Formats: sequence, structure tokens, C-alpha cells
Amino acid sequence: MPHSFITPQAHWQTAGRLTPPHPHAPETPLRLTLVAAVIIGLSFSGPLAHAADTTRPPAATDAAAKARQSLHALFDDAWEAEAKAAPEWATMRGDLRFNDKLSDRSPAGLAARDALSRDLLARAQRVDASLLSDTDRVSLALFINRYQQEVAMQAFPGWRTLTLGTLYGAQSALAGLARNVPANNEAQVRQWLARLAAYPARVEQEIAILRQGLSLGWVTARPVLARAIAQVEGQLTDDLTKSPVYEPFNRMTVDPAVKAQLQAQGQAALKEHFYPAQRKLLAVMKDELAPKAPESGSLSGYPGGDKVYEALILRNVTLPLGAGDIHATGLREVARIRADMEKVRTEAGFDGDLAAFKKFLYSDPKFFNQSGEELLEGYRAIAKRIDPELPKLFAQLPRSPYGIRGMPPYTGEGAADNYNGPSLDGTTPGWFNANAIAFKRRPKWAMETLVAHETVPGHHLQISRQVELGELPNFRRQSQYSVFSEGWALYAETLGPQIGLFRDPYTRFGHLQAQMFRAARLVVDTGIHAMGWSRDKAIAYMIEQTGHDPVFMAAEVDRYASQPGQALSYMMGLLKIKELRARAEAALGPKFDQRRFHNALIDQGAMPLPLLEQRINAWIASEKGRA
Repeated sequence: MPHSFITPQAHWQTAGRLTPPHPHAPETPLRLTLVAAVIIGLSFSGPLAHAADTTRPPAATDAAAKARQSLHALFDDAWEAEAKAAPEWATMRGDLRFNDKLSDRSPAGLAARDALSRDLLARAQRVDASLLSDTDRVSLALFINRYQQEVAMQAFPGWRTLTLGTLYGAQSALAGLARNVPANNEAQVRQWLARLAAYPARVEQEIAILRQGLSLGWVTARPVLARAIAQVEGQLTDDLTKSPVYEPFNRMTVDPAVKAQLQAQGQAALKEHFYPAQRKLLAVMKDELAPKAPESGSLSGYPGGDKVYEALILRNVTLPLGAGDIHATGLREVARIRADMEKVRTEAGFDGDLAAFKKFLYSDPKFFNQSGEELLEGYRAIAKRIDPELPKLFAQLPRSPYGIRGMPPYTGEGAADNYNGPSLDGTTPGWFNANAIAFKRRPKWAMETLVAHETVPGHHLQISRQVELGELPNFRRQSQYSVFSEGWALYAETLGPQIGLFRDPYTRFGHLQAQMFRAARLVVDTGIHAMGWSRDKAIAYMIEQTGHDPVFMAAEVDRYASQPGQALSYMMGLLKIKELRARAEAALGPKFDQRRFHNALIDQGAMPLPLLEQRINAWIASEKGRA
């Protein structure tokens, strides 16, 4: 659904991970030049080619072996350097060596990160791709693409200062991390205490970045800033033990003899370190940023913002499309889905028009759960129904488990449900984070399509499969292209009828509403950032097309303001996957096996759409040759 596949990690962490960077992390590309110059130029001898070329002469084989060794040494160097530079990300992937540290976002720390990106890119560009296997050539292309993105965005210093977001950002990063740090022994709890002690210095660095943005004319938009302020206030609970950053002290598994001592130290750490730091950040947000905050979050209103949006479109869609092209696609998809909604309204026997039908679906008490826990149990029951149906859709399934849990209350009723992937070492499951406090705004008829999107066959299945692809280098097992991952999850929703979902008109409407939601985003995101749409116009359009709750739609529009371009990835990814499936079905006829097709889509991890298209073309050719 809404804001899927986001991380509780901090904005100051690294890119190229399982979960995507904060909307304003400094990794977004100016141009996906690699996709055009390298990825599209790749050729596969088969969709899963791994073997070395044994037909080469000994000297060439030796050179190929050295090239592979050098390439994977580069991957290992980058993996290690990123863990040191972004210890929060290391924690999330299961690397606990730096669990007592926070990222360095001082000017010197940021300069070092930028220099590291440039150095890794230069090293990668010196590798002779002609000596590599197909799999290594793809890995090299994706690696270059990643660091091209980071280096290119260094040209936009103003954009890089917008570190506050509607759901995740500098204001809530530590609270998000708290939910995911291990607290299985005394040493791990003391590491969290060390991070709390380090937090005031980290906030000072963030305040310096925000003030730099002020000087450059880049200030978080007023509606986004208001949500970030509310999130900070929600973390400063009167009862210290109710603050989200205290959460590890509530679930720690330690000797009872030291538990009370550690909890007392935790409360002292919040009182002495976290609360004063957050109050200082809050004062800056209210006293310095708010008076200068623009009413609109449109990138067109910032210095050079049109170039930033152009870059973000390419980053999120991975295709050379302009805002006008995407806007037109959105209008076309909205019209198509609206016609399908009308058919469902008729099927349900509703006498009024579509607007009245949407109002009915949001007003009748029978369509809503009575508590947050009832909502969560409903999601879990749907997931249990889906799980045994998955062999119908896949030739191979991942092993990683997933859970469904409520989101922290400080995120607010308007916050979008989302997903966190399992750790690389297999010690933590995937999590569907559901907004349980918004149970009055989450109708029962929308629950099935949301579960399919966030868990299986959607995000959890694709991401856990990627994590388990041990033959790939680590960075590919945790890489993320929004257009791939979100496109896949939206496509996964369309498989619902095959696994027992959408059996009545109301759940079918819920599915169509979710599709309409993503189609309308194409119109609204481009409308806000390229076509002069106001916030009110964007909210009204989303409500009109989807029928969604106004509180949720306002939060979503503010999200598009703070995270330009990301919302484009869902529908654009879905349309490409549907195009590729239609191509495969036409080419293979009775030989088409959707189980094999689905694994072909996901079994080399997330990738840009041009490379995905090439991979599926190669798979089609391979399938034609199968007996």
C-alpha cells in the first residue's frame, strides 16, 4: 500500500541497501548514464549464467580469474567501508561490530563519504568488463550505477540538506532504529546506551545541515515540517519508559540482577541525552525553519529544483521519461481503472453513482474493525490464507519468515503502512508494519490487497528471496530499485484472484482502489513538482479518484512533497512487468509457465527496468529451447 518498503534507519545512512534511503539522502542520481551506456549494452548467454568461459585460452582464463578476484575485492572493500561509515545500516543488516556508534554527519564526515563514493566509482570504472562472466558484468554495472548516483547528486548541496520527512528522517531516525537494535544480552544493551550518549553530538551535526539549507534557500515545506515536529513531540513522552527510544530496555533479555540497573541507566540516558537533544532540534524546527518554510513543497520553488526533479524521476523510474510523459500515463491509467470501478459498483448492486458508492464504503460500520488489535489479527488471518497458495505462483520460494506488527503511535494516524526486510544474516524476520492506530481509517475491504502488497507474494517474498541469493555479492542481496520492488509488489496484488483473494465486490473494489491510488500518484507527483499544482488541488484529486480518507490523503500528498519521484515507481514498475509478461505469453504460448516467469523476474535481485527487460528477453529465448 502507501509508503511501502521504507526503513526505520536514519537519513544519514548509506545507499544501496535492502531498504531505500530517506527521500533526501545524498545518493540520488543526476543521470542513469550507466543504464544507457553499460546496462543496456550487456548481453546474457542465459538468464542465470554463472559459469566461467572454459573455451578461452589459458592466458585469457588467468586474466579473467584475476579480473574476478579484483572485482570482488572491490565489492568487499565497499561493503566494509559502508558499514563503518553508516553503522546504523550495519546494524540493520546484522553486522553488530559498530552497534555503539552513529554516523558522522559533520562536514568532514560528509566530505569523507563523498570522497569514498568517488574513489569506489573510479575503481569500478577501471575494471575490464569483457573479462567477466555475465553475472559479474551485471554486478559491476549495478555497482557503477549505484556510485554514479551518489557522485552525481553531490552537485545538489541544497537538496541534500532537506533531511526531515513525513515519516522517516533525521527527526525520527533514532526512534526507528530503536525498534530494530538487538537487546539479547547486557553488552548489546550497553551499546544502545552508548548510542544514546552519542546522540546529542549527532543532533548538533543535523542542526548544522539544516542551517546550511536555510542559507541556500532549501527549507522543508510547511506541511512536511509540521508532521516532523509532531513526530518529535510524540517521542518526548511524559513517561520516559513510553518513549520509542526506550523500547530496547523493555524487551531486553538479560540477567534479572542487572535488568533494573540497565533500565535505570536507560531512563537516565533519555533524560540526560535524548530528550535535551530532541528539544534542541525541535526549537530549531519551530523557531528557525518554520518562519522560512515554503507553503508548497514543489521542487520548482527551490533554486535549481527542476533539475533535481528531473534527476529524481530517472532515479525512481530508471527510464528516460519526462514529467509530461508520466503525467499523461497517469491520466490514462486513472480513466481505465475508474471504468473498472464502475463495473464493480454495478456488480455490488449499488444504486448511486461512484462517488456515493465510495462514501458508503467508508461510512458503514460493518466495513471497519473495532480496535487496532482486531485490525492486526485480520491482517494475520489473511496472510495465513495466502501462504499455502504460493506454490501456485513460484517454482522456488524463500525461507525467511515474516511478521505483522503495529507501527509506533508517534508516527501518527496518517502514516503509511510499510515493510522492513529480513537481515542479511537471517537473524531477524521481515516485518509488515501496519498502522494499527488508524484502524478507524482502514476498511476491511482494503485489507487483502494491502497484505498481498506488503508480505506475500509482494515485498516480503521478493526481498527475502533476494537476501537468500547467496551466489550474488552482498551489495546486490541488499540493493533496492524502487521501480523494481514497488512495481513487483503492485504486480503481486494483481495475482490475488489466483490465491483466493477478492472474491466479493467489496474486496475487488479494495484492489482497484489500491491500483487507482498508484495511478493517481503519477498525476499528482508530477502535478506538484512540475506543473504548479497546489497542495489543496493534489489532495482533492487524490480523494476524488480513490475515495480514500482525507486525513490519509493529506499525509500522502505531504509525503510526495518530501519525497519527490518515489511515488512514480509503483505504477511505472507495474506497467513494465505487465508488458514483459504479455511479451513472454505471446512468445511462448503453451510453454509459458508463470511460476518460472515469476522466479525469472526476482531471482537476480532488484535492478533497473532496462536490465530487467533484457533479462526477461533472454529468459524467453531460453524457454523456447526447453523441451
